[in-house]
Amino acid sequence: MKNFNFLTLSALCFSIVFTTSCKNNNTESITPETKTEISASTLAKIKSLGFSVDQARKVEGGYLVENDILLTDANLTETSNSTNLNIAETEQYRTTNTVKSLPRIITVSVTNLPQVYSDAVNTMISRYNSLGLRITFQRASGTAKGSIDVIGFNEGPSGGYITLGSAGFPTSSGNPYSQIKMNTNAAAYGTNPNLLYLASVLQHEVGHCIGFRHTDYMNRAYSCGGAASNEGASNVGAVRIPGTPSTADAESFMLACSNGGNRTFNSNDIIAVNYLYK
Repeated sequence: MKNFNFLTLSALCFSIVFTTSCKNNNTESITPETKTEISASTLAKIKSLGFSVDQARKVEGGYLVENDILLTDANLTETSNSTNLNIAETEQYRTTNTVKSLPRIITVSVTNLPQVYSDAVNTMISRYNSLGLRITFQRASGTAKGSIDVIGFNEGPSGGYITLGSAGFPTSSGNPYSQIKMNTNAAAYGTNPNLLYLASVLQHEVGHCIGFRHTDYMNRAYSCGGAASNEGASNVGAVRIPGTPSTADAESFMLACSNGGNRTFNSNDIIAVNYLYK
């Protein structure tokens, strides 16, 4: 069975995608680079928050970790008042910060992206709004910038991987993370991007924006393959969501890796989203 890491495609395999001789890996977003540009003290802070430091790198606005999550300097200095923090096992997890001031409309804008990305945003919005949550999503009016702005960047493969998208977590004041970055390079989604795949990636990244961690936080190898990797004890960033399964959850929209196709909410995802926002 072919494995696709959620948002990153192996450049080595890219030239022979979909052949049986090459495993295609689409992981969530980051081009692996060395951690030498991040200080040891910063890496220690990242790890103390329960995030993997493997392939962590400094980017505009903060630090990109776990392949598609942007941690800001504020994330690294905030402290938690929660007593419900755990080392991950198998349940679904949220961050300490979630979206507040409910019920609430979250506007979404799309800036300088091809039409298929805009259409995929509309599909993503429909998926969330069909759940009847106390947060609803709608497109921002005209050229106005939304609470979440979806922007593009063009970056080809580097170091064996290609970045496809990234997002951050809610602020301590209870606002969703304000930006999702999507790669428009042809090596990322091809010259004719699939609408439902784009919508699934956006749905996942919005999940981060409103406070969801990866479902397989306890072991990224579950969806990505390779060696087992628990992301470690959490100081701030992983609060267990009651009612989610005590066994590995296949096909969750928040798995770190997917098969590169259409993936929306499964029944356990709905339990998790309802717990926070119904």
